[in-house]
Amino acid sequence: MGDWTPPACWYEPRSVAEFKKYVETMYEDTINTPGQANYAKSAVGQFRDIYKDGKYKDYNGDRADEGNWWVAVQNPDRLDDPASMECGELPFWVANNDDPGVPQAVTPRILAEAAYNAIQLPETKVTLAPRDTTKVNLPTWAWLDKATFKDVSVTASLDVAGLNISATTTAKPVSLKLEPGTSDAETYPATGECRINDDHTIGTPYAKGNAGQNPPCGIKYLRSSGNGTYKLRATITWQVTWTGTGAAGGDLPDGTFGTTQDITVQEIQAVNR
Repeated sequence: MGDWTPPACWYEPRSVAEFKKYVETMYEDTINTPGQANYAKSAVGQFRDIYKDGKYKDYNGDRADEGNWWVAVQNPDRLDDPASMECGELPFWVANNDDPGVPQAVTPRILAEAAYNAIQLPETKVTLAPRDTTKVNLPTWAWLDKATFKDVSVTASLDVAGLNISATTTAKPVSLKLEPGTSDAETYPATGECRINDDHTIGTPYAKGNAGQNPPCGIKYLRSSGNGTYKLRATITWQVTWTGTGAAGGDLPDGTFGTTQDITVQEIQAVNR
């Protein structure tokens, strides 16, 4: 939502047993796949040798209690993004309590950013009065009630190799911006941005007896839409915050989510007697 971009990749730990199983399974699957190219078999063999019999011995099995392997992880939603390849370090060993030494090492904030990417916001349709057809110079009231206009949260967690961290990201709706779809219109308020009320609603539902009043949130069209419609766009701004392991927390960039509704605007017909 909005223009914010989630992390493309990060590094996270694996225990000796987890890392060994990962490498050995990848090696066996590659060399035993019928028709597998020789270069692929050679590459996976060379990779395995680094940790089994090369720079390291048996995946550092004799030091299993002293540290973990850290491996690059690509964001599954950004696999086609070149940025996902920025975590290009081969798996490396980090002793317990040592800093991994890479800027993309997983933290509660990175989990919060991943959770941000997973938030699914409701396609909230603004309630209007008149509903879909209004008249020229007639104020149209707009509102959202708290039953459909509420906070949305997602939690991301990581519990591997002795690292147990989590983060919860919450998107809170704070305002509604109305864009009439034509310059021949006025909005209420003039900015077109309706702020959230104390009871977590936006705008005020139309009630009989309010016909002569201007709505706290709404639109007045000044020209007929003719044989077509105007595209009213309602965009909700969501304030995004997060909390995580170790009393971590903070703000993430605001998000926006918009929907479009067709509005028919008719001339008021005068009747001569």
